[in-house]
Amino acid sequence: MASTNPSDHPLEQVLFEVKRTIVGQDVLLERMAVALIADGHLLVEGVPGLAKTLAVRSLAAAMAGSFQRVQFTPDLVPADLVGTRVYHQHSGEFRTELGPVFANLLLADEINRAPAKVQSALLEVMQEHQVTIGRETFKVPEPFLVMATENPIESEGTYPLPEAQVDRFMMKVIVDYPAPAEEQAIVARALRPPEPPQPMVTPEGLIAMRARAQQVYVDPAIVDYAVRLVGVTRSPATAGLGDLERYVTYGASPRASIALVTGARALAFLRGRDYVLPHDLAELALDVLRHRLVLSYEALADDVDPDTIITRVLGAVRAPDVVLQNR
Repeated sequence: MASTNPSDHPLEQVLFEVKRTIVGQDVLLERMAVALIADGHLLVEGVPGLAKTLAVRSLAAAMAGSFQRVQFTPDLVPADLVGTRVYHQHSGEFRTELGPVFANLLLADEINRAPAKVQSALLEVMQEHQVTIGRETFKVPEPFLVMATENPIESEGTYPLPEAQVDRFMMKVIVDYPAPAEEQAIVARALRPPEPPQPMVTPEGLIAMRARAQQVYVDPAIVDYAVRLVGVTRSPATAGLGDLERYVTYGASPRASIALVTGARALAFLRGRDYVLPHDLAELALDVLRHRLVLSYEALADDVDPDTIITRVLGAVRAPDVVLQNR
């Protein structure tokens, strides 16, 4: 089976261009690229000051796309996000003013500070790629990626995201502090004027890459592997993990199975292959599943987090032996 060369598509060049601005955060940047190719959205958790905003802004510049940032606060209303109809007195008519959600890359900063009405308005945009204002429906530009951030430190004045909305995010990425060497490079770069990323691909080019990524071969055994992994998160005892049953109230939904396969396909394309390996799927498992597990109070009391459970599941579910043949 022939594999594609990474240089055949410019997405590797896009990531390289972003890395001229961003030090480290390789996993975050790669997951952002996977979400773009797979038409998904990203939830990012990390303390302030880890360049989450800069990463999205740099990616938007490198793909010649539009970028908007919305700082979510408790007094935000849906119109602040999607837009509203405004009455113009001199003409005596209403006009629609579109909100900041109409961009290729939208950064929803501290999304858990927004009230339920704003969260539901964002939910429609994420799911339907459109906004309804009055009697009119407006499509957002394509490609469209929502990257939402959560601050794990503060809890005052926050509204926990409902499971129905969290499930709409394809992946949840945990951003940690940089290594000492990386932090030294960050400080050194801060001492000189930054070089803005150069456009390496257009939004139209990225849409074309999505179509090419859909041609990546997914073996039926890969699909079965995804379904088995997700199934064990619902009933750990079926894989010999009966001790985890009391920690899991609800397992991952079928959206997790879809996200595992489509994400693995995008990752394979990003790495220059036209076929998916079980390793691609396993590599994304933590990011795809961690926000979809609803843990019990016993898990909180015993300090058991979703990553611990997913790691145990990965170890208990046997990966398939995929035999690649010329197609």
